[in-house]
Amino acid sequence: MNYFLTGGTGFIGRFLVEKLLARGGTVHVLVREQSQDKLDKLRERWGADETQVKAVIGDLTSKNLGIDAKTMKALKGKIDHFFHLAAVYDMGADEEAQQATNIEGTRAAVNAAEAMGAKHFHHVSSIAAAGLFKGIFREDMFEEAEKLDHPYLRTKHESEKVVREECKVPFRIYRPGMVIGHTSTGEMDKVDGPYYFFKMIQKIRHALPQWVPTIGVEGGRLNIVPVDFVVNAMDHIAHLEGEDGKCFHLVDTDPYKVGEILNIFSEAGHAPRMGMRIDSRMFGFIPPFIRQSLKNLPPVKRLTSAILDDMGIPPSVMSFINYPTRFDARETERVLKGTGIEVPRLPDYAPVIWDYWERNLDPDLFKDRTLKGTVEGRVCVVTGATSGIGLATAQKLADAGAILVIGARKLERLKEVAAELESRGASVHAYPCDFSDMDACDEFVKTVLDNHGQVDVLVNNAGRSIRRSLDLSFDRFHDFERTMQLNYFGSVRLIMGFAPKMLENRRGHVVNISSIGVLTNAPRFSAYVASKSALDAFSRCAASEWSDRNVTFTTINMPLVKTPMIAPTKIYDSVPTLTPDEAATMVADAIVYRPKRIATRLGIFAQVLHALAPKMAEIVMNTGYRMFPDSPAAAGSRSGEKPKVSSEQVAFAAIMRGIYW
Repeated sequence: MNYFLTGGTGFIGRFLVEKLLARGGTVHVLVREQSQDKLDKLRERWGADETQVKAVIGDLTSKNLGIDAKTMKALKGKIDHFFHLAAVYDMGADEEAQQATNIEGTRAAVNAAEAMGAKHFHHVSSIAAAGLFKGIFREDMFEEAEKLDHPYLRTKHESEKVVREECKVPFRIYRPGMVIGHTSTGEMDKVDGPYYFFKMIQKIRHALPQWVPTIGVEGGRLNIVPVDFVVNAMDHIAHLEGEDGKCFHLVDTDPYKVGEILNIFSEAGHAPRMGMRIDSRMFGFIPPFIRQSLKNLPPVKRLTSAILDDMGIPPSVMSFINYPTRFDARETERVLKGTGIEVPRLPDYAPVIWDYWERNLDPDLFKDRTLKGTVEGRVCVVTGATSGIGLATAQKLADAGAILVIGARKLERLKEVAAELESRGASVHAYPCDFSDMDACDEFVKTVLDNHGQVDVLVNNAGRSIRRSLDLSFDRFHDFERTMQLNYFGSVRLIMGFAPKMLENRRGHVVNISSIGVLTNAPRFSAYVASKSALDAFSRCAASEWSDRNVTFTTINMPLVKTPMIAPTKIYDSVPTLTPDEAATMVADAIVYRPKRIATRLGIFAQVLHALAPKMAEIVMNTGYRMFPDSPAAAGSRSGEKPKVSSEQVAFAAIMRGIYW
């Protein structure tokens, strides 16, 4: 037999061609001139040569599919089955593209089939042709479709109408459900339908243990079918005698609700399941105009848009959450009876679908999540860049190709660091600055903007830490003043200096090196923690104001790091600490991913414990306070002798890894 296919190189088409070749047929595939390489690769996949799969050059949106007269003459009277699969299968595509491809493309296919004298015309429509019909939609129903407002629904309905009213070749119509990957391999060509929710499931998995139950929606029933069922059914039905003029629903007659589908894929992806699912019908007592008014409130629209954008879910998809249509498939069941061709249950093959998505289709796989891809050619400012975390961060940014601006108090050391970074091939600009001096901060900002025009990333790393009990601080109010001056006022001065240009460019990111002590309420660090807490609060307020202007903030609640800042406290030589390079990796992650906060699990746990059981958290911290003494320097002694560390202190510090004592 001879076959002709539009969309033969598409997702469904490539599987159908394989089935047709197995019948010993010759397959003619419509391809654009520039897409012949794609067909060549598919021939290798099918194990077919150019005599078995022939390319027909043309275009779906042209008259008679753009097939030239010579080729059309050669095909005339030789095509037994004409399959029209080409269409826009994308809910997010623009209306003009869907109109041209789905409707006019179908009309061109119908005309071409007539011109070449095809014996049968097979139109692959969709359950979308029913619109949002409420109730059971049968295979013999068409005009009854309703709520066709969405371009995809309307164009699929209209394209089927073209076949019904204009096609003179005996035709058969197939309406597949939402087609997903192959049950054996999981193969899929794009993110669509239920796949839009996979990123949400993945993010929940990263945030919560699998055993934690969540709350979600119940929703309507979505009709999901795997591609191999669709192709096997089409191949069988197309070759039956006496079935022309009929429509076949290639659907699951017992579909799952949205909430059930999300739970099935959550289990497949090892994510928490929704222990409670809310049925939106319970809000039916609220008048529609009130619900619509609430949805149209600017804050609600912005919040909804931000969440959907973060999850990669097109807004139009949400209108199908409460999908109202069920599909009768008695004609399909009749012709498939006894063939073994049936829809498998989703839980049986969901793990394969999930695995293929995570390995091949996850949008994050196609994003440049490297530091180089984020900062190359960008102006990045690092304060306190001559030692510790600042130096390690500057080295990573230099190696990533950033236009690096470094600042510190000591000019000679600053020059040494700049020379070392330049020897690595970096573009480095060093400006001395005492960031506790507000006039010096203003001069630093002016110099940077005059020389570089803007700042894309600001890392507020310069800081002062003081470890001293309050009992030893009654006459040392200046401890609180100097930590605030550098850690809070200096950082805010830089943010306020660079922010106007960031806001003008609608691009900028501020990384504040804070402390785990802000989460744990560390004893002996009241001056330091208070200054870092002030910066955290300022950043949260600023982020709320600039959220819609793409100027973002990340706070890193850094655990204990082996830097010169902690060197005076000799007891830290015996407790677990991060290296500066490990800390710089956290800064790099902040720059690349722009999270609101980066903290250790222990830090987050301490914050939660303090919120839920503050007295318990207080007792734990007091235990540590009593276990670890003040340093000799804090107590006024000049002794440089390293204090002895007991086994109990080592064990406690290991359990509370990274927490300041």
